[in-house]
Amino acid sequence: MTTELLTDITIFVLALLVGFEVISKVPATLHTPLMSAANSIHGIVLAGAMLIAVTAHDALGYILAFVAAAFAAMNVVGGYVVTGRMLKMFHRTRTPVPAADTAAAVSGNGQAPAAGQQAGQRGGQS
Repeated sequence: MTTELLTDITIFVLALLVGFEVISKVPATLHTPLMSAANSIHGIVLAGAMLIAVTAHDALGYILAFVAAAFAAMNVVGGYVVTGRMLKMFHRTRTPVPAADTAAAVSGNGQAPAAGQQAGQRGGQS
């Protein structure tokens, strides 16, 4: 093992530990918005994994580059999947209101007005 490879492995392991420590401190209610906002950071990690692959000169370097690229790609794709699910939760579907329900809403009592009865009058009163 060369000194350069040992330095790269040390930085990789320390980055894993720091990342795990930071993410484990995030409350569950904030994890989804944080994950969706961090997609750009994961893209930078993917670019870093590609740089590792370019500078690798032996099998261990190629394996580390492949593992780093796979994990970074999973983070990017997973972040967008979670963001899509989160946005679907807030999507309202607009369904057309049937004509019978519209008449009931106009009468104000939850029932369609009887024939000859105006919406403002109550039954039995003249």
